[in-house]
Amino acid sequence: MTQKLLRRPDVETLTGLSRTSIYRMMKSGDFPRPVRLGSRSVAWREADLMDWMDNLATTTVA
Repeated sequence: MTQKLLRRPDVETLTGLSRTSIYRMMKSGDFPRPVRLGSRSVAWREADLMDWMDNLATTTVA
């Protein structure tokens, strides 16, 4: 299975969230944490984001 890593601009596009919202939600534990690629770069696992969105959809539907 191939793991795809997404950088922050791609995460913003995929989720529709702003940079500020992403980091605020990460701080509160409501958004997946990125993986460190180097000393100054991070990326998110696409699978983690898809799981988060699937879970979000099931928890917000009445």
